[in-house]
Amino acid sequence: MSLISVENLTFAYDGSYDNIFENVSFQIDTDWKLGLTGRNGRGKTTFLNLLLGKYEYSGKITSNVSFEYFPYEVSDKTDNTADVIGGIYPEYLHWQLLRELTLLQVSEDVLYRPFGTLSNGEQTKVLLAALFLKENSFLLIDEPTNHLDMSARKIVSDYLNSKNGFILVSHDRTFLNNCVDHILSINKTDIEIQKGNFSSWWENKRLQDNFELAEKEKLQKDIRRMSAAAKRTNDWSNKAEKTKMGTRNSGLKPDRGYIGAKAAKMMKRSKSIETRQLSAVDEKSKLLKNIETAESLKLSQLDYHADRLALLQNVSIFYGEKAACENVSFTIEQGDRIALCGKNGSGKSSILKLICGENIVFQGNFTKGSQLKISYVSQDTSFLKGSLTDFAIENHIDESLFKAILRMLDFSRVQFEKDMSDFSGGQKKKVLIAKSLCEKAHLHIWDEPLNFIDVISRIQIEDLLLEYTPTILFVEHDSAFCDNIATKIVAI
Repeated sequence: MSLISVENLTFAYDGSYDNIFENVSFQIDTDWKLGLTGRNGRGKTTFLNLLLGKYEYSGKITSNVSFEYFPYEVSDKTDNTADVIGGIYPEYLHWQLLRELTLLQVSEDVLYRPFGTLSNGEQTKVLLAALFLKENSFLLIDEPTNHLDMSARKIVSDYLNSKNGFILVSHDRTFLNNCVDHILSINKTDIEIQKGNFSSWWENKRLQDNFELAEKEKLQKDIRRMSAAAKRTNDWSNKAEKTKMGTRNSGLKPDRGYIGAKAAKMMKRSKSIETRQLSAVDEKSKLLKNIETAESLKLSQLDYHADRLALLQNVSIFYGEKAACENVSFTIEQGDRIALCGKNGSGKSSILKLICGENIVFQGNFTKGSQLKISYVSQDTSFLKGSLTDFAIENHIDESLFKAILRMLDFSRVQFEKDMSDFSGGQKKKVLIAKSLCEKAHLHIWDEPLNFIDVISRIQIEDLLLEYTPTILFVEHDSAFCDNIATKIVAI
């Protein structure tokens, strides 16, 4: 066991006026299984790169261990997988590699195939196996789940649970819960570490937020009460002071000394109330700094003239000789929230594209309602570039509504001035979801909409779908999301 110590860390990107981190200090035990969470754009990957020494910063990071980052860059995917692993760790022992691959349920034959022919899930597992071959390193694992289907996520999660000594960035709640014992949270104003899994951290955060909201309400009442009391006391003091020069009462002169003392006492009391009031305002200002704003999203879906929107009967899709999927049958009816499930490569995206109207060669029976309007969110975000304004114009959506939705999804106004190609993966996905929420459609089709998206935004999207109950067909490997949202599950 050793410690990674971070002291007074401050960092901002060149040309930026805003610090990503400002005077943050904490310690990490290298035996921990540490989950790293925070909203998109908060600096999770930036922090990993700071540990790797890629950027200059002020403050101090001290450690007795070396760091290894995942995912590895594979420059030539035509190389055999064994050669790729040899390039990452030349000293690896074959039996140790086979042990790791067995734990990840990957067969030995993948080692003798070109790396590029492996599925995304197989590539992820192989590179994780190579990562854990390296001893005496603290591992920085950055979003390994994005190319994993549900069953592969369970396998990798169980694998990580058997290890220790890593930081894991993931937005999949079930995945995190199964394999971490501490959470490092990058909040709005600070960084905190808690013992436990994601659910225990989330519950503690919810309790803390509710406590601070209640304290804020109590302090606001105290401030209003003290303001009224200070005004009354001040009025009494001024009134008493004026009576010093007043008329005789019963033929006697006013006792100016007594009245002056009384007025001074009231003034002192007024000042005391004012001091307490300022103290309450100061206490209030310390609250709510880390409460995440997650405004309710809205969705207005068009009514369709029929109950049934689409029908697939024994649909098979082929690419050349190879079948992407075979004998797929289901119907889409108004109000359905259908999760299309299956392993990577089982043809889920092809089914979505067929329904969306792409020129997909298929066999079987497929019918779609006439004049059916569909809003589609693709897996791919690599095409996003240029300004948000131009994107809104090109896609014929209301720019003000589009940007308002992005603000609700935690976009800062500074982001609106940037080129979309510079956005994080999660921010790019939010652009596509915001576009979809702006479009008038009878049916929403979303292909892995949550890739790279932070947990709080995932919960916002869940709340939206549960409140407005749109007709939606989606592919998503986040099991918590599917369990909460789907009214039907179609397994391919």
